Amino acid sequence: MSEPVPPDESPAPPPDAPPTPLPEPEPFVLGVDLDGVCGDYTAAFRAVVAAELGVEPATLGAQESWDFTEWGVAPGQFDRFHRAAVLEHRIFRSMAPLPGAADVLWRLSDAGIWVRVITHRLCVNWGHAIAVADTVDWLDRAGIPYRDICFLGRKPEVEADAYVDDGPHNVEALRAKDNDVIVFDQPYNRHLEGPRAEGWAEVEELVSGLAAARGTPLQGQFPGFDDPGRRLDHRLGR
Repeated sequence: MSEPVPPDESPAPPPDAPPTPLPEPEPFVLGVDLDGVCGDYTAAFRAVVAAELGVEPATLGAQESWDFTEWGVAPGQFDRFHRAAVLEHRIFRSMAPLPGAADVLWRLSDAGIWVRVITHRLCVNWGHAIAVADTVDWLDRAGIPYRDICFLGRKPEVEADAYVDDGPHNVEALRAKDNDVIVFDQPYNRHLEGPRAEGWAEVEELVSGLAAARGTPLQGQFPGFDDPGRRLDHRLGR
C-alpha cells in the first residue's frame, strides 16, 4: 500500500496579492561581424594598399578574392599590409560604415534582439590597444548599437542564435556547428549557399524571420526616434 501524500502545508497567498510574474523570455542573440558587414573594409584597405604600392586607388579595381591577390598583395604579404592599415592608417577608426547598418541594428535592438559584435581584430601583434580603442570609438561614431563585443577568431565558440558574416571560412565553420548564418553578400563569398543578404534591409527581414520561427516575441519600434542611427549623437548633443 502506498504512503498517503501529506497535504500541501505552504500558506495560501492573500487574495489581494499580485500574480507571480512570469520569467522573462531568453533574448534572441545576433552575432554581427564588422569588417565587410558593418564597415567598408574593402574601400579603406584599398587606400592603404595603393599608398603602400605607390599607385592610385582607382587602379586597383574591385575586390574579387578574400586575400586581395588581384591588387598585387602577394601570398603571405597580407599581414604586412593589414598591420600598416591598423597601426599607421588607423582604418578601424576611420573606415566608412556600410549603408543601413546602424538604422537596422537599432530597429532590431529596439525590437528585443541582443546585438553581439564578434570580430577578429586582435591579429596584429603589439597593436591590440589600438585595435580595441579604435573599434569602440568607431562603433560609437557610426551609431551602431551593441550589448556586448567579442574579439576572437573562433566564432563557433560564441553563443548566438544567428550570425551575420561575410568571411567564407567563418560561415563554413559556423554552419559546421549547425548555426544559422546569414551570408552578407560580397564577391568573395558568392560560392556559399544562402540565406544571403545583399544589404541591411535584407538582413533585417531574415533576422526577424529567424526570431519569429524560434518563438521570440519582437516589439515594435519605440516612438519618437525618427533617426535611430544617430541616437547616440542626440544623447551627447552632437
